[in-house]
Amino acid sequence: MSRPAAPMSNTEAPLREGSQVPALLSLDGVSRHFGGLKVLQDVNLEVPQGGVFGLIGPNGAGKTTVFNLTTGLLPTTGGTIRFEGRDIAGQKPHQITRNGIARTFQNIRIFKEMSLVENVMVGMHAKLRYGGLGLLASTGLFRSEEKRARDRARELLSWVKLDHKGDDVADNLSYGDQRKLELARALATDPKLLLLDEPVAGMNSTEKTDLMVEIRNISARGYTIFMIEHDMRFVMGLCEHIAVLNFGRIIARGGPDEIRNDPQVIEAYLGREEDEASNEEVAR
Repeated sequence: MSRPAAPMSNTEAPLREGSQVPALLSLDGVSRHFGGLKVLQDVNLEVPQGGVFGLIGPNGAGKTTVFNLTTGLLPTTGGTIRFEGRDIAGQKPHQITRNGIARTFQNIRIFKEMSLVENVMVGMHAKLRYGGLGLLASTGLFRSEEKRARDRARELLSWVKLDHKGDDVADNLSYGDQRKLELARALATDPKLLLLDEPVAGMNSTEKTDLMVEIRNISARGYTIFMIEHDMRFVMGLCEHIAVLNFGRIIARGGPDEIRNDPQVIEAYLGREEDEASNEEVAR
């Protein structure tokens, strides 16, 4: 299976302001309204090529809507979304996946009666070269592609330390391991950009630490990761760049230290009457 493509030249993808790193994903003036409810308002956001980018904000800020617009599950009300410099507005989810964007979801979506290997292979269906006839006739190409897909599935499972359970039924996994399986399946599409929607939700502290290491290793392999997460310690320990969304608007951008100490961020999480214990939780 192919690895993520090399970064586009600076003439093909927009540059981040004040940076020589091209933006892999950019949202320009993006809005999304549901009737009179303005979930997103004039959102401007750039995810640089490489590394781990975090989007945080209180519940209801509009974070998952950003992912839903990016992956084609919802249309924008206004604005432009570009991936590698190309406008992807109006594309169907399967087209966006083929272009190199994959995601996981807040609610785990795996095939519980299938094995781990089979779950990961589902993510490869768009990459396999045999058609319906090859499947029915069990041609040499089908057998070759099937073996290649199984080998790649086991490799991806090894990235999240699940290769020893490859033949197990997914329903037998712990909650944390089911989240890891969904991550491996997303990687099976060979994405250039991987969107993780609350990847450590419901995990215990040991599972969170393990997943942090695994996400760092995936990033080191050349994947760009765009993550939504509520666990501030996890975000601050993993993300090089962070944006904060509140009431549908971006209120802050920067590195972990800048975000920790930003007055607007503290107010968004704590309100004007700052609770000292909660303030320490945000700052950690």
